[in-house]
Amino acid sequence: MKTLIVFGVFLIAALAAPLDDSKTAEIIKYDSENIGINGYQFEFETSDGTIRQEQAELRNAGTDTESIVVRGSYSYVGPDGTRYVITYVADENGFQPEGAHIPKI
Repeated sequence: MKTLIVFGVFLIAALAAPLDDSKTAEIIKYDSENIGINGYQFEFETSDGTIRQEQAELRNAGTDTESIVVRGSYSYVGPDGTRYVITYVADENGFQPEGAHIPKI
């Protein structure tokens, strides 16, 4: 019974602890447009410096090679204080990220 009480006290203390503000980000900008079956686009920015934007378009609609092509980028500030930027394309060739910190194959 004592073990259960001690566990309960620790659980309550853990739940009552304040959140680390450095791990809590708020959305400060958000835009989105759903173009229906032809694609979409969105962008957002958070208070911790994370930024993301993406757009998609339908290619070859109504054919056997119909596909959606997604292009976008995101950036964030790493634990070392460096801003990392990744741009990408996702299409029939798969996900293709690029960034200064990503090794070239």
